[in-house]
Amino acid sequence: MIEAVLGQGKQALVLVPEIGLTPQTLARFRKRFRVPVVALHSGLTDLERLDAWEAARSGRAPVVIGTRSAIFTPLARPGAIIVDEEHDGSFKQQDGLRYHARDLAIARAHREGIPILLGSATPSLESLAQARSGRYRHLRLTTRASRHAPARLELTDLRGRVRQGGLIPPTIEAIRQALAAEGQVLVFINRRGFSPSLACHQCGWIAECSHCDSRLTLHRQPPRLVCHHCEHQQPQPDACPSCGSADLRPLGAGTERTEETLATLFPKTPIYRIDRDSTRRKEALDQVLGEIRRGEPSLLVGTQMLAKGHHLPHVTLVVVVNADAGLYASDFRALEQSAQLLIQVAGRAGRAERPGRVLVQTLHPATQPSPAGRHRLRRPRLPAAGGAPSGRAAALSSSGAGALRGGQGGRRPGHRRGRRRGAARVAGRARLAGARPGPGAGAHGAAPEPLPCPADAERRAPQRAARGRRLAGRAAGAGNLAPGALVAGRRPDEPELNAPAFTRHLADGRRIRV
Repeated sequence: MIEAVLGQGKQALVLVPEIGLTPQTLARFRKRFRVPVVALHSGLTDLERLDAWEAARSGRAPVVIGTRSAIFTPLARPGAIIVDEEHDGSFKQQDGLRYHARDLAIARAHREGIPILLGSATPSLESLAQARSGRYRHLRLTTRASRHAPARLELTDLRGRVRQGGLIPPTIEAIRQALAAEGQVLVFINRRGFSPSLACHQCGWIAECSHCDSRLTLHRQPPRLVCHHCEHQQPQPDACPSCGSADLRPLGAGTERTEETLATLFPKTPIYRIDRDSTRRKEALDQVLGEIRRGEPSLLVGTQMLAKGHHLPHVTLVVVVNADAGLYASDFRALEQSAQLLIQVAGRAGRAERPGRVLVQTLHPATQPSPAGRHRLRRPRLPAAGGAPSGRAAALSSSGAGALRGGQGGRRPGHRRGRRRGAARVAGRARLAGARPGPGAGAHGAAPEPLPCPADAERRAPQRAARGRRLAGRAAGAGNLAPGALVAGRRPDEPELNAPAFTRHLADGRRIRV
């Protein structure tokens, strides 16, 4: 595609999710196309960014490679846009000017009338839904570029096992065998620092950030407590600030602790830790990857920085220290992101002649992975009246009931507003999940706010809320709605709201909208 674009005298814009992927992508493109290729990312100096920006704007650079901010780069002769690892959350800017580079790339390609290619081994559910509906053309790559078979995936039971730095004895033995066979081992743990938290063994105190609600992560190099959300740092205390006890213990394992354990178990084997802390210095990541690509038996300890796009041909074993970590997150995308990350890191093994093996440590070994599951888009369905919800619908149902209960506890000021907001969040998540009501299904949440309402919406809000409660009571008495469901009533003379909604006809002939 890029070769065809360059043959027409046009330019190609390539977006990658991580700065760490830029150097190897630059080298591959320069070797393949023999044309000027420039990079744009935050790791460059102001002068370097200006030179690359001018080369792209003037057309001197036929290929432009960059991270999410490169989507704003002007091109003299735009020909195509390629988004590598389109599912990755790094394309989303979370502060300042908020945007999603993938979505902006789609809009820019549409506006300029050029093709766009979204590439990923684990596409996002949004892209899969667009491909399934026919808006995107779905091209499947069923084999690896190297033609080698995918790595064999095995689940290792963590239950009742003693751990050393997060590793259990069978995993340690597998690492020993891989190193003895002159292979490299990648130990994946998606937590920076020494341990996720520091706790007092006497009173149960846990170190928490004074600037936000997150727990502080213990780092040993140098010793300090760091908040990975707001970047607040403070010295590691010598005693518990609550009871004065000196019995402070780290809980859990991070990359530093796993590295320390492996250095004790394999003192003669080189260990390379790759995370944001160890690669802050410019070109530090390139130097470490250069050492790894020499092919000598070594241990690689890293976070998701190593899981994306890196070609490590000498890695024969990948160990996922804790595959369950992402399953307990509050994000409704936690399951999707955990599956994507697991498949991505498993793809680092067996990329050359030697077969690969992936050991996944988990507390739920009965759940066998499905190789074809990542290619299948399932549409959650709401159950029939009286039936038990399943999948995401079950999670949304319980969350919705909790939100409603939180709003109904007492007649304090703002209880209606809290109830409406809670139900709106639940309904918004249901819409994003693609939930649709099945036959006989009851109402399942309210339409998300804000909505285009009449001019006197604020004046009518209390009356509508009261009317909705009366209708909900009648519906519950008639057995039409599950307990805890929120109903937003509407009189026949009220204007329709311009928002997706479910309509339910009650036994008395009245309609409710949710």
